[in-house]
Amino acid sequence: MESLIPESRGRPGNDPIFAINAEAQRRAATGDRVVNASLGALMTDAGELAVMPAVFEAFSTVDPAGAAAYAPIAGDVAFLSAVIDDVFGSSSLAADSVAVATPGGTGAIHHAIVNFLESGDALFTSSYFWSPYAIIASHTGRRVETFEMFAESGRFDLAAFESGLTEQLERQDRALVLFNFPCHNPTGYTLDDDEWEAVADILVRCGQRKPVAFLLDLAYARYGGPDGNRWVQHVERVAATCTLLVAWTASKTFAQYGARVGALIATIPDEAQRQDVRNALSYSCRGTWSNCNHLGILAVTQLLTDPDLRERSDEDRSELVRVLDERVRLFNAEAEAAGLSYPRYEGGFFVAVFTEDANRTAAACREEGVFVVPMPGAVRVALCSTGSKDVPHLVAVLARAIQGVRA
Repeated sequence: MESLIPESRGRPGNDPIFAINAEAQRRAATGDRVVNASLGALMTDAGELAVMPAVFEAFSTVDPAGAAAYAPIAGDVAFLSAVIDDVFGSSSLAADSVAVATPGGTGAIHHAIVNFLESGDALFTSSYFWSPYAIIASHTGRRVETFEMFAESGRFDLAAFESGLTEQLERQDRALVLFNFPCHNPTGYTLDDDEWEAVADILVRCGQRKPVAFLLDLAYARYGGPDGNRWVQHVERVAATCTLLVAWTASKTFAQYGARVGALIATIPDEAQRQDVRNALSYSCRGTWSNCNHLGILAVTQLLTDPDLRERSDEDRSELVRVLDERVRLFNAEAEAAGLSYPRYEGGFFVAVFTEDANRTAAACREEGVFVVPMPGAVRVALCSTGSKDVPHLVAVLARAIQGVRA
């Protein structure tokens, strides 16, 4: 007799990206030449996981008794304050913000979905998106609806965004818009100032009609160059009509994927509503993971607040950004020469290369030992895990695969 409920039957037991990564590792173990451009973790050019020495120093100096104790349900006050300051700096948004600790950015996205969308509603995001958004939405009784991300010009399709959001608000009593900029996963795209200004205009207009929450997934923000936080100045006016949410994570910020330290920030100008949101988010913490990794929270708090540790961790990260930026430069040069079609790519872990048949393209690449992730209309290429010396080979294999699909 089957005890598993029907809704839970037949689900895949492993994430497709992790399955592709596992196959790449098996092939490499047999001695095959493998370029593993599938997994979203930053690797050195020597093929080792990139780490930041200052981060491990912070972890080693945490008081054992403090680390072993339960963290507060919503997270330590010092941690939450430090994260808000890290995101907003001197912006007036900081004073109107509350936060809760979450297990990475994934936990932040979960809390946003369950607290700002009714059961059965759909979140609204671009046609290219991180696939776990759909898993989280489905698992919580919600859905995903999308708009076409790119116009024929290759730029962000603002008209499609506004028309799609307007249509959704005719069918739903509220909306949760989910963006992942800068360094969008999976396309690598970063909105420029003109695009951010237009997005803010659209959100202000739509937020005057019905409740709109705008969730910005900042997973890769620290790899977006010196102007990676320019979005703040554009969304300051959005908070007057929309609820501004930010998913923050230490996974990429401090190259600490395993620590599972993150936060969800909510900006609410009205004090009474702000307290209500704080309570709702804390309630969700208790109803899911209860509390987060206290060792990680305490260590990350030091990294954000101790001037010496912060300076040294920034220097460590700058070196990782330099390595990644070199790969981006090489990819752009090689891909342009090979005639590949892909979005504007200025930095970040991933880039999407357009193809008429992503599954056939990825399969052809695998035959030559290159592992990329297929998705509708494109393959995702993880430059974060691809050594600089392998970039020309990666591009050449991709070009052959895409040409084979066209033939």
